[in-house]
Amino acid sequence: MHTNSKLLFKTHASGLFRERSRVLEVGPDGFPSSYRKLVRLDALEWHTLDIDDNERLTYPRSEQYSFRIPDGVYDVVLAGNVIEHVKKIWEWTKEIARVCKVNGTVIILVPVSWHFHEAPVDCWRIYPEGMKALLENAGLEVVLCQFESMEAPGYRRYTPGISPECQSRALRWFCRLAGHLGFPVERAYDTIAIARKL
Repeated sequence: MHTNSKLLFKTHASGLFRERSRVLEVGPDGFPSSYRKLVRLDALEWHTLDIDDNERLTYPRSEQYSFRIPDGVYDVVLAGNVIEHVKKIWEWTKEIARVCKVNGTVIILVPVSWHFHEAPVDCWRIYPEGMKALLENAGLEVVLCQFESMEAPGYRRYTPGISPECQSRALRWFCRLAGHLGFPVERAYDTIAIARKL
């Protein structure tokens, strides 16, 4: 999980969780996931779902467009760095909305400036207006949707790219030096969307 995704989640979404909430995270990056570590509440029922076959998942080997979950089960449905790997995002967002409770929250983060990365496919980069259209089409009310980078503060100019920790040592060194001289520093940009189920 790259730094900007974690920073956006911590800033805009980590405060939306409540004690005893039921949470579904689609495509976690570990157990516990990077996002789970940023939510400072213990009394959460945190479930996980993925297409992978991992015994640590609550729902392993899940179908992408038809989760084995009844309607309206979760208070929060979270998917970070997943939607870009889904071919039919218009169907997938409806499934995300379906398993969320009425008045529940959907949180989606998607890298925009990231390089092509198959896992097993890489299909989309989504800006706020496109994300809003997808969420509204799924019957969700958009609360927040923005394109932002919070990485590598302190420079005057930036260029979209990948997170510094994922850059080669030489590029990272060059960006730091060039940034202090006024040249653009490469950093990741992501879209974060938070929506409520009506």
